[in-house]
Amino acid sequence: MVIEMEEKLLKLLSNSYSPYSKFRVASIVVMKDGKEFGGVNVENASYGATICAERNAMFKAISEGYKPHDFESIYIMCDTDHISSCCFICRQVIEEMFEADKKVILMSRNGDKKEYAVRDLCPVPFNSEDLK
Repeated sequence: MVIEMEEKLLKLLSNSYSPYSKFRVASIVVMKDGKEFGGVNVENASYGATICAERNAMFKAISEGYKPHDFESIYIMCDTDHISSCCFICRQVIEEMFEADKKVILMSRNGDKKEYAVRDLCPVPFNSEDLK
């Protein structure tokens, strides 16, 4: 599955709209039922209007009717020779959408990968319990 996912992510990278940073990112979320949703980073001259690939993929799944905790894993690839991690905004969304034991797989374009459980990537989460 990892090699197949690597090929899908490499293809998705070309859809990134990143004229300002030139930092292309692709992400694929896999749902518990096996359905996949891909996303790329989409930048804007108003930087705050930019969306990361990870959130783009997760929000696609939500907009198609999936709910938090329907997520099985997330694969993320940056267009670099080294592995890069998610920004903290994306980690916050991952923490809310995924169960703590689900996998976050970070990949470089040359095939290197690191795998984390959500709880390890987000060890001190801010969640709904903090709002009570």
